[in-house]
Amino acid sequence: MAFLIGCLVASVSAQSGLYDSRFRETQIIALEHLWNEAQINRDAKALAGMIGDKFVNTEYDGEVSDRGKFLADIADPLFKPTTLTIQDVKVIQYQDTAVVTGLYHTAGSYHAKPYEHTGRFTDTWVLNDSRWQCVASHTSLLQK
Repeated sequence: MAFLIGCLVASVSAQSGLYDSRFRETQIIALEHLWNEAQINRDAKALAGMIGDKFVNTEYDGEVSDRGKFLADIADPLFKPTTLTIQDVKVIQYQDTAVVTGLYHTAGSYHAKPYEHTGRFTDTWVLNDSRWQCVASHTSLLQK
């Protein structure tokens, strides 16, 4: 996983002078899928490389967490996601910032209690030092 993230970071560096929106959109969508894979695998280290130092996360229930709390929650052995998929993903670009919206479906268990959620998400990515980092994430529940 870290290798794939490194490849994406390297490709951003190699293309630093290129402002091709389709290329950037492909990168961002790939990062969103890597994010999901990291969550399924509870890979806090991979996610740490994808989020900014001042990252803020707002969950469907209104809980707001900073980078440290978000990563600790991912690493929590009582958090056992089994599926996380996204669809209808749209990327809106503003120079070195991208806002990603879409639908998500997730299922698993937390503290031995099963969960299944369907909702919308909004992630904000910033190109910082030739590397895309998610600086904010928000989910809204549609179906529990």
